[in-house]
Amino acid sequence: MTANPLLPLRDQITELDKSLLAILAKRRELATEVIHTKIAANIPVRDTERERSLIKTLINQGKEYHLDEIFIKRLYQIIIEDSVLLQQKILQEKLNHGAIVTAKVAFLGPKGSYSHSAARRYASTHLEKMIESGCTTFKDIFEQVEKGFVDYGILPIENSSSGSINEVYDLLQKTNLHIIGELSLPIDHCILAIPNAQLEQIDTVYSHPQPFQQCSHFLENFPHWKIIYCDSTSSAMETVAKLNSPKVAAMGNKDGGELYGLQVLEHNFANQKENITRFIVLARKPVDVSEQIPAKTTILMKTGQQAGALVDALLVLREHNIVMTKLESRPIHGNPWEEMFYIDLQGNINSYEMQTALKELSAITLFSKVLGCYPSDSVAAVI
Repeated sequence: MTANPLLPLRDQITELDKSLLAILAKRRELATEVIHTKIAANIPVRDTERERSLIKTLINQGKEYHLDEIFIKRLYQIIIEDSVLLQQKILQEKLNHGAIVTAKVAFLGPKGSYSHSAARRYASTHLEKMIESGCTTFKDIFEQVEKGFVDYGILPIENSSSGSINEVYDLLQKTNLHIIGELSLPIDHCILAIPNAQLEQIDTVYSHPQPFQQCSHFLENFPHWKIIYCDSTSSAMETVAKLNSPKVAAMGNKDGGELYGLQVLEHNFANQKENITRFIVLARKPVDVSEQIPAKTTILMKTGQQAGALVDALLVLREHNIVMTKLESRPIHGNPWEEMFYIDLQGNINSYEMQTALKELSAITLFSKVLGCYPSDSVAAVI
């Protein structure tokens, strides 16, 4: 038998890939040394001018090797994002008296749900070990954290395709928990079925209501499908695995499907191709956020019902140059036609501007409350 002529070349590529990993690890070590220097000198984590200059230099150097400009820019934006998030983590651990080694984390659904994936991602960055606690409802997650059964709760708060998760916002009205973090998870919905099943055989699909909403255009191609709602995508996958029929499928994620022995029949069919879910992290105590890193502050407020009441509140934010990234309104249960407003703000609660604005808001609103101040998970790429 003739030897595969590609093998020697593939071996060389494998060795180069190992070298690249070692170089990236060394770069991370240097980023760790950098943040300790920044902490001592009270220098902000991000220096966008330095990042812009670095990418420009690398693009010019890349031309000598005939490397594409867009490729270099995308590659180093990812590397810079990793470095920034690593430095933020180290700084936050120092400010909040060290890293947490082990913690119990509650999330929606059994293993394999998107919330489970989000919990694992958060733990990989912030914990050495995570004890998992799957819950059947969002309310259960709140109660698990409030009663001290778990340390953190991971909950989806909004999706780029289907919008806000109203039930989570409603629960935030009634809790004393604090938002201490956020993370964004790219979502790739898949049609999952038992091995050897075919897409044309499917007549019933199980999933959480959110994926169905986010993939409504795709579902229009299969009007004969019976749609069955479940508590989570993972419970949908578990149900399909137990039924063991080629006629049923679940809508969920690939990693979760593998846990239940399911195969992907179709994927990447959400209404919006950039389908991202933002999660929040809840805890019983707030965290301190270093003024050296980008922060978000989420507030809850109720205005009067007179004309211009909300506008007056928003003008306070503008007067203090505070950027609002999200405004969400939800009805107050038991008070017809009255609403609570949830506002995400760019800024640290300990800054002079934020403290002054919050004081002025409390004077002109019927109710106001800080739900949390936490490190921003979004690392804006330099252009």
